[in-house]
Amino acid sequence: MRRILITLMWTLVRPFLFLMNAERAHRLVMGFIATSPGLHGWVFRLIGGPISSTGAVQVGPLTFRGPIGLAAGLDKDGEAIPFWEHLGFGFIEVGTVTSHAQPGNPLPRLFRLVEERALINRMGFNNHGSQDLAERLRDLRLAGQWPTVPVGANIGKSKLTPIEDATKDYLQSVACLKDCVDYFTVNVSSPNTPGLRDLQQADALRTLLGAVVPAAGDIPVFVKFSPDLEDGDLDQAVAAAIDTGCVGIIATNTTRSRPGTTGRTEEPGGMSGAPLWPLSRQRIGRIVEQANGRIPVIGAGGVRSWQQAAELLDAGCVAVQVYSGLIFEGPGMIHRINDGLVARA
Repeated sequence: MRRILITLMWTLVRPFLFLMNAERAHRLVMGFIATSPGLHGWVFRLIGGPISSTGAVQVGPLTFRGPIGLAAGLDKDGEAIPFWEHLGFGFIEVGTVTSHAQPGNPLPRLFRLVEERALINRMGFNNHGSQDLAERLRDLRLAGQWPTVPVGANIGKSKLTPIEDATKDYLQSVACLKDCVDYFTVNVSSPNTPGLRDLQQADALRTLLGAVVPAAGDIPVFVKFSPDLEDGDLDQAVAAAIDTGCVGIIATNTTRSRPGTTGRTEEPGGMSGAPLWPLSRQRIGRIVEQANGRIPVIGAGGVRSWQQAAELLDAGCVAVQVYSGLIFEGPGMIHRINDGLVARA
């Protein structure tokens, strides 16, 4: 009954949010949650009822409370961290954050494709910088508001930093954040920062990860790949992640392609959501095959149902991340996925 109430509430709220520009609606919701994330999370849990889970998931030294995590992009600056675990997430990823604060690309830069249940974004890593995030995370810990699930920081290259200095840029974010996050994700796969995806090429990736992994010390490092990599490049990128000591791979990020029948085909940026699923599913399958058990894989890209999450877990992923599905399915989606996974177990 409580799950139904959450769905009903979302059904009433969604039309008003969808009347707004997508980014404005996002900022309105995030601003509201950020005023008191712990309290709002407690209210959500009171309405939604107990969180179900198939059990803890061990990924290297990390223990996820459950297999469904929040992907980077929704909470770029870590404004609502105490809220997310109350939705049923087993782990949380904030960012992408860069060493330099930056405004991102010009507006408009976020678009809904409502019929396709997809998003196109060219945000451009808008964030307040890694130092600002570090201060917010330290304040949460000091205030006793740190969640009971792992929190990771997704880090990227600042736009003003030349590509040849990218490693130094990532290392600055690692230095700022290494004492206040549970893991890092190295983002080399966003399509919205010029030159960033070049860092997925084997030699560049080995140089970058070969510096970031030791600099992170005891903090585990993941790397996130694009679904647009060609087979050979993808295979070499997986090998680089293994050889440099990454704890895992997250696949996949948004796509520059426009799979299926999607509107705004001329709109530049990365597409996420339902149409991405067939492409991401195929690329995840290849990554799992190439990893061959040598490195864990977290699946992402178009997941919005427990059946899709189960398919990735059955295919060899250790966990799954979601983001865009929440925009269309509402916050009760995580309960539905977790409940479905428990029921089929």
